Amino acid sequence: MTKYIVKRVLIAVVVLLGITVVDFWIMTLIGNPIEIMSGGPKVSKVMLQRRAETLGLDKPIIVQYFSWLGQVLHGNLGYSYKDYQPVSAQIASHLGPTLILTGSALVLSMLIAIFGGIYSALHPHKKSDYTIVTLSFLGQSIPGFFLALILIYLFSVKLGWLPSNGMRELGTAGNGVQLRYLILPCIVLAVSMAGRNIRYIRSAMLEILNKDYLRTAKGKGIGRRMVIYKHALRNALIPIITVIGMEIPGLFGGSIIVEQVFSWPGLGLLTMNAVLARDYPVIMGVCLLSAVVVLAANLVTDILYAVADPTVRYE
Repeated sequence: MTKYIVKRVLIAVVVLLGITVVDFWIMTLIGNPIEIMSGGPKVSKVMLQRRAETLGLDKPIIVQYFSWLGQVLHGNLGYSYKDYQPVSAQIASHLGPTLILTGSALVLSMLIAIFGGIYSALHPHKKSDYTIVTLSFLGQSIPGFFLALILIYLFSVKLGWLPSNGMRELGTAGNGVQLRYLILPCIVLAVSMAGRNIRYIRSAMLEILNKDYLRTAKGKGIGRRMVIYKHALRNALIPIITVIGMEIPGLFGGSIIVEQVFSWPGLGLLTMNAVLARDYPVIMGVCLLSAVVVLAANLVTDILYAVADPTVRYE
């Protein structure tokens, strides 16, 4: 396992380098931030040229990339073109709210998916099974922004029970998150994930429940709860771990729209503002973090395979 992890980490470094090259090239296609500055009536071409030289935007793209890569290797993600703040500080300030939102949504979605999938597998081809499967299709089909607008209209506009934006009341001391502000965006993210995962878990449990060794366990008088949650669920964990490993990277992408709708001060909101302002350093910093999360999630998923199933061996 140690050799496998070292090998995967080395491969991940090469993959990460390739991702940064592609991201940097795609990012330059959206336009130059100098173009936005040129919209002002009092901005002269000489000032724009000096600004481009100061930021290094007058150089070829390949030179700009290696200049950025050199800064990253020295632990510096650069400075924002928009507000001249360190990119690492901006990401650090917005990372906490995103982790709180995505972490809460992941836990909630997996609780719904695991218990819903198990219950559906234990009652196949019954009304409860059809109801759960139908709801899972519905949850997966509804776009996140549309569900967010529906929930805002119902619970914020009509009923006035929950706030529609932010993560705490204005004027409140501290940097924490108030639970009532977390409920709506967490539900929006969790519904989509739970809708996808219920059917995976249901299929995995149905396959395991039909195995001969579970019939033997039942015949020996082992309790129903022990058979389901210890023997069956343990052996169905491989596809479940795969699903969780796929969801973690997707959360970062899915949270962008949700954070924008609910004005949640996380990485999604930071990314959207950076894209609109063509703030290269911030965009690249967020892309680099997202790539690291994806690669780390894949590595952790492979390790959890061996933990869940002792027969798994990596060469």
